[in-house]
Amino acid sequence: MEGLQRCFVLHSRPYSETSLILDVFSEDSGRVTLLAKGARRKRSNLKGALQPFTPLFMKWSGRGSMPVLTQAEPISIGLPMRSYILYSAMYVNEILARVLEPNTPYPVLFLDYLNALRELAQADNPEPALRRFELALLYHLGYGIDFLHCAGSGLPVEDEMTYTYREQRGFIASMVQGQLSFTGRQLKAIAARHFESPDQLRAAKRFTRIALKPYLGGKPLKSRELFTLRGRSSGK
Repeated sequence: MEGLQRCFVLHSRPYSETSLILDVFSEDSGRVTLLAKGARRKRSNLKGALQPFTPLFMKWSGRGSMPVLTQAEPISIGLPMRSYILYSAMYVNEILARVLEPNTPYPVLFLDYLNALRELAQADNPEPALRRFELALLYHLGYGIDFLHCAGSGLPVEDEMTYTYREQRGFIASMVQGQLSFTGRQLKAIAARHFESPDQLRAAKRFTRIALKPYLGGKPLKSRELFTLRGRSSGK
């Protein structure tokens, strides 16, 4: 790789006594796995920089399955993720690490990710930012669903009509009420990524969980488990 790239560390884990293996989201290269040699040494100049939610300029070398990090410089201080917002930011990092194919550029998704982190850092309620990012991620993965037209008739969705989601087809007008059912008003909010009510947010969350499930597989998300444990420990 030539030159510095804008990056974020999604996740890190120890390797040997002094090094780290990093899952990194890069603006130009997508998701890459890097070996940060000596990053755990006390005197390493990388030790404080390789933290999630800190924008970095990074450079690496090597063409194997795990290139070696050669340079990492913070662009700015890390985005502050306070209290329960931290678990939402961890969730965003985890789904990126899980669903993105390695070494596949997603430059626009990188900007969506940066915007999501900025929203979360300023949010009291993380839900709108999470839903917008999940929908952006699905779009960049090639998930093309028309929220604004009935897949059966082709007619525009109507606010009070109920539509049932059919995988690989879209939303079809139906009298059936269930987990796969959405009103036209909810679908319009999802399409616009603009949520004015708790009902619209709940519908968007229900849809993104359905749509992301094939990409995430059956393995539980650690960030959700940590959030659940936190809620139990605090009596929530």
